[in-house]
Amino acid sequence: MPDFTKIDYLKNGNERQKRVYELLTKHRFFEKLKEYSPILAGTVPIEIDIKGSDLDLIFEVDLKFEQDFLDDLLFCQLIPQDAEVEYPIVNGEKCITLNFMLDGFPIEIFGQNKPTIEQNAYLHMVAEYKILQEKGEEFKQKIIELKKQGIKTEPAFGLLLGLENPYEDLLKL
Repeated sequence: MPDFTKIDYLKNGNERQKRVYELLTKHRFFEKLKEYSPILAGTVPIEIDIKGSDLDLIFEVDLKFEQDFLDDLLFCQLIPQDAEVEYPIVNGEKCITLNFMLDGFPIEIFGQNKPTIEQNAYLHMVAEYKILQEKGEEFKQKIIELKKQGIKTEPAFGLLLGLENPYEDLLKL
């Protein structure tokens, strides 16, 4: 399994992964924000992204200091001034999300007061990667087809695997 906590694996991946690697290294996301333990999660690392899939960047952010995080993002010139900032509640905890476009890529930044390797986005991705390795290329193509029909990633896995609650059940796998 690739070390998803780093981005080196992307430079030897498919064409989109190579472009994402270039984007992340050009803007030095991981270097400039290393104190927040950044990870690229979601569909791109496990090669089930479709046209328009966003880049999910997750961070460990103590929301008592959320302004510091926002200031760091702005200071490092990683987000536009008009980035959409929201504060969703996830599993009873306040989080922060920012959505914007960067060099033609839709970006979603997600910050939670939890180590990134313990966040659901990372855990789901690792579980999905293992399932894809086990089930093979035909299964992977079925997931991609479901995503093209507008079904989100976890529900797509849930449909094909017969999971009652894919968001919870994937964490148990």
